[in-house]
Amino acid sequence: MNRRDFILTSAASVAGFLVTAGTAWANKAEAKIEVPESAAKGSEITIKMTVTHSSNSFFHYTEWLWVQVNGKETARWDFSSGNRPEGETFTREIKVKMEGELEIKAKASCNIHGSAGEASAKVAVKE
Repeated sequence: MNRRDFILTSAASVAGFLVTAGTAWANKAEAKIEVPESAAKGSEITIKMTVTHSSNSFFHYTEWLWVQVNGKETARWDFSSGNRPEGETFTREIKVKMEGELEIKAKASCNIHGSAGEASAKVAVKE
């Protein structure tokens, strides 16, 4: 085997390993929401999103996270290979004023495998 064939064979083997290993070790990005069950009208609550995704490398990372409150996108975080989240599990928080019942949705997505789906929560108004 000449040098060129060796390099091509080696490169193909490494590429094949990376493609198959990446999918075997990976999962879809998943968001979870933490909020109080209820809060007084006019008060401010904290919405905490926890994202889990079993990879955070240059090639494979959580690409984005968004949060909607009552159908309106309230916050969004976009990531890239050079600006990745701080870990495989990370949190983001926003504060929202209670002006009525809140319906909250959050979703995160992997740059390769996509999203595990939307998380949702509701906050009722205390009377």
